[in-house]
Amino acid sequence: MRKTLGWLLSLVVLIGTMGAAGSTAHAATAAEPTAAADIKDQILGIPGMSLIEEKPYPGYRFFVLNYEQPVDHRQPWKGTFKQRLTLLHKDVSRPSVFFTSGYNVNTNPRRSEPTTIIDGNQVSMEYRFFTPSRPDPANWANLDIWQAASDQHRIFTALKKIYKKNWLATGGSKGGMTATYYERFYPRDMDGVVAYVAPNDVADKEDSAYDRFFAKVGTKECRDRLNAVQREALVRREPLEAKYAAAAAENGWTFTTVGSLDKAYEAVVLDYVWAFWQYSLLADCASIPAATATDQEIWDSIDAISGFSAYADQGLQTYTPYYYQAGTQLGSPDIKQPHLGNLSRYGYQPPRNFVPRDIPMTFQPGAMADIDRWVRDNANQMLFVYGQNDPWGAEPFRIGYTARDSYVMTAPGANHGANVAKLLDGEKALATAKILQWAGVAPAATLADTGRAAPLAAPDAELDRRDLDREPQLRP
Repeated sequence: MRKTLGWLLSLVVLIGTMGAAGSTAHAATAAEPTAAADIKDQILGIPGMSLIEEKPYPGYRFFVLNYEQPVDHRQPWKGTFKQRLTLLHKDVSRPSVFFTSGYNVNTNPRRSEPTTIIDGNQVSMEYRFFTPSRPDPANWANLDIWQAASDQHRIFTALKKIYKKNWLATGGSKGGMTATYYERFYPRDMDGVVAYVAPNDVADKEDSAYDRFFAKVGTKECRDRLNAVQREALVRREPLEAKYAAAAAENGWTFTTVGSLDKAYEAVVLDYVWAFWQYSLLADCASIPAATATDQEIWDSIDAISGFSAYADQGLQTYTPYYYQAGTQLGSPDIKQPHLGNLSRYGYQPPRNFVPRDIPMTFQPGAMADIDRWVRDNANQMLFVYGQNDPWGAEPFRIGYTARDSYVMTAPGANHGANVAKLLDGEKALATAKILQWAGVAPAATLADTGRAAPLAAPDAELDRRDLDREPQLRP
């Protein structure tokens, strides 16, 4: 077990358990629960942990919880907030998976792929500043990747007293980024990391990799078809914006944050090609209308793929924390799209355009460079999985010569939903075997022959369902 022993981190954990009334002051020294105690009682015996609800699910116990966290882990005496998390409990004798989406937590029972592979427990954390897990008042300077990693570290430290077997961190997209950043800042917490489709925008101003990606993804016929519809949507801006205004009036959409309906309209249209490859497959090109299609057909295609509600105030509000992070640390892509000529008035708009102006933002160019260097040099028992046709994979994480037992794999033809199951057979078996080994539950047959590796849990269509929200281009 790679366990953090540094005195400074221990001090942060100890001090960070203190709420305004000191109710969580003894988290680091709380007595270990007895084996006979009900799991709910054990969980709620953790100082600062409270129950929102328990939902039944066959073969599991599923809890939606709140955990009291310091607003600022560097200054834990300056106040706390309640952070939502969920716990899918299988058995304390099984290993555990720490899952993050990087956004809101899903309060319905769900199981990530590594959880299915190892037949384990799963803890899922809501990312700080996504409501309701937002301090009040909100000092946005406390929203950064180290603070979020420290949230995970405190949750893990508290739960490790109950779930003593091996732990893996995982997540897809921004969740994959989150799992990676957690490993960088607390490299001895987890026994392995499985990061799916995690973007790695090392240099925010250098985005030529995305231009190269869009020049060759799929087939020329499909690329030309998508480009033609996108261009046509800007040629027909006037009649289609009239439709947009009518839809806005009907749905109560406003555009204060982005600045105008025109800017929101163009942002949606410029997302079109990116969003297609992010969520669709090459076979879906047949559904793209011709450039000669009616206004309604063009509108319907753009709306289905990009979503006209995305850049209204009401669509942006939920994701303000993401856009803030994109504009302060994570970076965001900017692609040229030369087929649009001079039809674009604004180009790819920066994250600043999607965050209310009363929230200050300053970009930190060294944040992602630090993560990239650390992964290349220090990755240990980390697996990165990408989709061949996913735009976010144009700038992937890479493993250097000094990394240990770590891998980068690409699922052929896959989009932003790439996973281990979609890898080629040899890589799928190796990835599955490594996940089982890192979790400490690899059967003897798998240890002898990785080609025999297979998930330990039986499939469950509902539990294993992935809830994929349609995301604007700037959101991974």
